Amino acid sequence: MLLSEIQVKQVSGVSALKEGELHAFNIYTVNDLLEYYPFRYEDYRLRPLSEVQDGEKATVEAKVFGVPVLQRYGKKSRLTCKMMAGDWMFTATWFNRHFLKEQLTAGREITLTGKWDMKRMQLTVSDSEFPDRGVVRSGSLQPVYSVGGNITQVWMRKTISQALSQYGEMIPEILPPELVGKYGLMARNRAIQRIHQPQDNEEGQQARRRMVYEELFLFQLKLQVYRAMNQKRQDGVQHTVDNAAMREFVRSLPFELTDAQKKVELEILQDMRSPYCMNRLLQGDVGSGKTVVAALGLYATVKSGYQGALMVPTEILAEQHTRSLSKLFEPFGITVGLLTGSITGRKRKDLLASLQMGLTDIVVGTHALIQEDVFFRSLGLVVTDEQHRFGVNQRSILRRKGYNPDVLTMTATPIPRTLAITAFGDMDVSTLSERPKGRKPISTYWVKHSMMDRVLGFISREISQGRQAYLICPLIEESDKLDVQNAIDLFVSMQQAFPEFKVGLLHGRMTPAEKEEAMRLFYANETQLLVSTTVVEVGVDVPNATLMVVMDADRFGLSQLHQLRGRVGRGEHASYCVLIADPKSEVGQERMRVMTETDDGFEVARRDLELRGPGDFFGTKQSGVPEFRIADMVSDFAVLEAARDDAAALVREPAFWTSPAYQPLRAYLQREQILQGELID
Repeated sequence: MLLSEIQVKQVSGVSALKEGELHAFNIYTVNDLLEYYPFRYEDYRLRPLSEVQDGEKATVEAKVFGVPVLQRYGKKSRLTCKMMAGDWMFTATWFNRHFLKEQLTAGREITLTGKWDMKRMQLTVSDSEFPDRGVVRSGSLQPVYSVGGNITQVWMRKTISQALSQYGEMIPEILPPELVGKYGLMARNRAIQRIHQPQDNEEGQQARRRMVYEELFLFQLKLQVYRAMNQKRQDGVQHTVDNAAMREFVRSLPFELTDAQKKVELEILQDMRSPYCMNRLLQGDVGSGKTVVAALGLYATVKSGYQGALMVPTEILAEQHTRSLSKLFEPFGITVGLLTGSITGRKRKDLLASLQMGLTDIVVGTHALIQEDVFFRSLGLVVTDEQHRFGVNQRSILRRKGYNPDVLTMTATPIPRTLAITAFGDMDVSTLSERPKGRKPISTYWVKHSMMDRVLGFISREISQGRQAYLICPLIEESDKLDVQNAIDLFVSMQQAFPEFKVGLLHGRMTPAEKEEAMRLFYANETQLLVSTTVVEVGVDVPNATLMVVMDADRFGLSQLHQLRGRVGRGEHASYCVLIADPKSEVGQERMRVMTETDDGFEVARRDLELRGPGDFFGTKQSGVPEFRIADMVSDFAVLEAARDDAAALVREPAFWTSPAYQPLRAYLQREQILQGELID
């Protein structure tokens, strides 16, 4: 029987009540319990005081030497007593442990854990034990788990220890012997035992090293098998566009492609010409020319006799893309349709009919594209822009509107290679790393709130020269918790500060129609200053906007600030980004420094990852970045790369699919439903 099939209530000491409480920690089976790893250890190993540094935490054996003295302060108390440890006499101090006074009898042995103050010869005690009552902790490393509610550290340690003695022998090995040998990994049952009950640091680290590799290897194995099966199916759309037609289109563009764009174009065309489904992520910095690359793919699919779809998160973006693609494709007789929530009645009916009959070659749209009444004659390529704005289900619904069409996913959030490998391991990743020629760098400044008057002067100068500006703030209305200027107040004060200009307002609580209207007015230069929350962050292209001012900039993540900065610098005029912040924390100050030092999105993303860690970098829900039990994507990146290479090599081996040696891995994939046609999107 598998440990994942044995309910956790089978462990001695787990009552029905405790079983329910464990469910809150996603612990349902014995396997879940054994894989509930500690996040650190408390060191209760005994040391002589001569080895303990000032301010260090230590565990020492001592004898009660003096008479305990108890002082009370209202409900609180302080207990002190002289102790002898070897040749050292010192004072032990307890807070709010008045009940210990009676037990501190002269000559009695005691084990104390606490913080050592060398100058005062004093130990502030956090734990104390009397060996004559049976030792619980001292002399060992004790695991510390994430606990809460009625589940305490002591209970969790005891219960995991009980599970190990009941079921430890049943822990199976899952990794093939050649990988265990290659890295000198601990056997699995010993590693799980030692991760919960290490004899010393070295042993705990070896156990962690084994389980980190296993977790990352199994994760990569799922992705590699999914990819291999996807490629083996060979039932995708095989595009047949020739090079001469592609060259003709490239020559017609009003600018020259960058080397990066040419390289990515080749990668995409190679995928599109193959018989299996393309599943490619195109990541590029703000303004690196991703739309043109998408246009190349869409052109190729139409020239091969298929239709293309481009799904974007907002109506304003859909309209923007429709305009630019129509302009590029018009000379080639390629028709581009627009489908958004605002398009209704006769217009919508005609477009749907035209799509179904194959008269519309390319459709650009929002979520409206995935509604049930949208049908294509032959969908060959699906492009999604800013993929994290759409759920996995929404993306797969669009794919299913064709018969295994190729998929190109675009994002302007540059993802360090670290995370691209992990989060999108089932995709091939293409990167646009250089800017199109002639695009001007954006000058970025960090100023304090006290310089607001000068910033207002700067806004006034830019607008007086015919340009436009954004003013971004983090919150919509007053919050007791955050002392942040909100959009509505700011809008009113900007109207007062600039009576001669039109000021617009954009925030997340407006209806979609109100948002679209606010952006339309700004796009048409009918409003010159747009006060907005971060709704404006993605993809909006207003070439005449040259100034981005961000209030309380230290409240934003680095990648978000970089996205906001990318809203300007899209036209021919010099552009600026002004960050207004008085950061209190070191991290806040570091963010401001990074923004003024570099405008390279990949460097910004790398520094952001260092400052925040992967969960925050992506926003935990939107990205599909896995939550690992023990591995950490940043610090364990070298292991992640090795695991990916090992998994890829193994999946290429014919023996992997048939040999008994790999049966545990195949059984694991079966349990994870990878081998049952249940595909990860």
